[in-house]
Amino acid sequence: MTHNPIRPWRNIERRKSRKIMVGNVPVGGDAPISVQTMTNTDGHDVAATLDQVIRAADAGADIVRISAPDQETTRALREICRESPVPIVADIHFHYKRAIEAAEAGAACLRINPGNIGDASRVAEVVRAAKDHGCSIRIGVNAGSLEKHLLEKYGEPCPDAMVESGLDHIKILQDHDFHEFKISVKASDVFLATAAYQQLADATDAPIHLGITEAGGLRGGTVKSAIGLGNLLWSGIGDTIRVSLSADPVEEVKVGFELLKSLGLRTRGVQIISCPSCARQGFDVIKTVEALEQRLEHIKTPMSLSIIGCVVNGPGEALMTDIGFTGGGAGSGMVYLAGKQDHKMTNDQMIDHIVGLVEERAEKIEAANAAEAAE
Repeated sequence: MTHNPIRPWRNIERRKSRKIMVGNVPVGGDAPISVQTMTNTDGHDVAATLDQVIRAADAGADIVRISAPDQETTRALREICRESPVPIVADIHFHYKRAIEAAEAGAACLRINPGNIGDASRVAEVVRAAKDHGCSIRIGVNAGSLEKHLLEKYGEPCPDAMVESGLDHIKILQDHDFHEFKISVKASDVFLATAAYQQLADATDAPIHLGITEAGGLRGGTVKSAIGLGNLLWSGIGDTIRVSLSADPVEEVKVGFELLKSLGLRTRGVQIISCPSCARQGFDVIKTVEALEQRLEHIKTPMSLSIIGCVVNGPGEALMTDIGFTGGGAGSGMVYLAGKQDHKMTNDQMIDHIVGLVEERAEKIEAANAAEAAE
């Protein structure tokens, strides 16, 4: 619905995978790449955890994961799952009973490694609970917690070891006639993670959950995730993603969407194209963009906005965006609509004016979409 057209040389051919459901969210196949995050509140605190889930959902999260290490947390999950606006994934590591309790509490997915939760009878109990309650499962391989026999075999965490671990866990589920699973092979090392994911993509048709684990803080983790996840997504690998940051989970969601938007894989909200500013700028570009980012956060409708400080690149960028503003002289600049010069606007009124234009366009697009859906 944006002015900028999709060109053939920008298309990414996604890897073919099976489709599963995580609650009401499809993952894999032709489904949009979903964005996930994970809460960092005390799982016993229903109010705080639910508040964080809702804030993440408002930011666009399709799925939210909650760690469930004890029975008190799985009891809290019942209310959280009931009130959550998005499907909840219960993060289980070693205790098979927590997985059963989470399924009974309404979790849409269980994050487990089947080989870590006990003997075949315990795995069978978890699989039965998942089937009975409509849960999918994510097999979560991590370079930092590989099985001892694989570390002895390969000497260190490596792509072969991680993929072998994942395939072993897949076999356990398939032997129990369970196929509603997705899989991840995460590492904090970008090279290790991307190599493992590339190898995994050739070895299974299961949906793939992408992540660079323990990526770091907001800035460093964003860069690291952009390199690793961006490389994989560009090559068509990945059906759902989580950007792991030592930051507010809402920031993980925002970065995840920016990654997908940059590659043309998802569209949500306003994509601002802006210059870094220089001595030619006709207004304070940096402060203007900061203000617009904050004031346009409530817009969910996809559209593009260019904010360029001068007429060197401004008109050219505005040709390719829904709305544009290019700095001029004498305290004013030119507003572009659908790539064409439309009217001038003073710099001091420009922010309020652009917010109004974006909101107006969003209303028109949503009204048109609603009318089309009603036909």
